[in-house]
Amino acid sequence: FRYLGTGQSLASLHFAFLIGKSTASVIIRETCVAIWDALHAAVMGQPHKEQWREIADVFQQTCQFPNCAGAIDGKHIRIKKPVRSGSQYYNYKKYFSFVLFAMCDANYSFRYIDVGSYGSRSDSAVFAHSEFGKLLHDKALDLPEHTALPGTISPAMPFVFVGDEAFALGENLMRPYSSRGLSLARRVFNYRLTRARRVVECAFGILANKWRFLHTPIHLKLETAISAVKAACVLHNFVRARDGYNFEDSLTHSLHSHHPSVVRGHRQGAAVREQFTAYFMSPHGALPWQLDAI
Repeated sequence: FRYLGTGQSLASLHFAFLIGKSTASVIIRETCVAIWDALHAAVMGQPHKEQWREIADVFQQTCQFPNCAGAIDGKHIRIKKPVRSGSQYYNYKKYFSFVLFAMCDANYSFRYIDVGSYGSRSDSAVFAHSEFGKLLHDKALDLPEHTALPGTISPAMPFVFVGDEAFALGENLMRPYSSRGLSLARRVFNYRLTRARRVVECAFGILANKWRFLHTPIHLKLETAISAVKAACVLHNFVRARDGYNFEDSLTHSLHSHHPSVVRGHRQGAAVREQFTAYFMSPHGALPWQLDAI
C-alpha cells in the first residue's frame, strides 16, 4: 500500500523497511494479486440487465445522455522498457507504456478493465481484442432491450457506450462526428456525447491522484506492474463505494480529441447516431444551455 499510494522506489522501500529490493518487489506482486482476487468479483463484476438500466439512469440524471451504459477510453501507463520487447511498448507519445483500457459508469467507477496491451496499439485495437469488445460484438453483455428515449414513444433505441474518435461507430458504440463542416445539430451531439464520455477521463484522473505510483514510470517487472494497476483499479472502486459519490457537474468541455487515429464506423451505427442527434435538438431532448456551450 505504501508503494501504490506514494510511488516510492524500491530503493526507498529497501531503506524504509530494511528489506531487499527483490523482496519488496515480490511483496508488491503477491499483495496486488491478492487484492485483485479478493475484490474483483465484489466491486467489478459484470452487470446484469437491471444494473445496466441503473447505470443508464445515472448517466441520464448527471450527463443528460439517455440509454448510455458506460464510457470507454484507454490510458497509457508509463513503464521502463521491458526486456527484449523491441518497439512493441513504444507509443505515439514517445515513451514506453502498456494500455489500461476501461469502461466506467457515471459514478467514476470502473465496470471493466483490460490491462497490459502493447503501448504501440491504438485504443480501437485494444478494444477490439479485449474480452469486453468481443462480448459487445457478440451481443453477449446482457444489455436491456431497446427502449424509447425519455419523452418519446418511438423509435426504440439500443443502449450504447460512448467513446472518442479512436473507436469505430457501431449500433452499441457512439463516437463524435468528424469536426469538419459540422451542422448545428451535429455540434450539439458532439457536445452531449463529450459530457458523457468525460467521466472515464475523470475516473483516470481520480485513480492517478489517489494511487500516485501512476504519476511516475513504473520500475517493476511487467507482470508486477500489470498486477499493481489492476489492484489500484479495484481499490479505486472499493474506495468510491465506501466514501459515496459526489458528482460535480461542468457545462463546458473541450471537443478536441487527443488521439491521432480515426476509425470509420458502419451504417447501422450511423443511423442510431442520427436518431440521437435529432433527439438532442427536439423539445424532449434539448438542454437549455447546449447552444451556448458549443
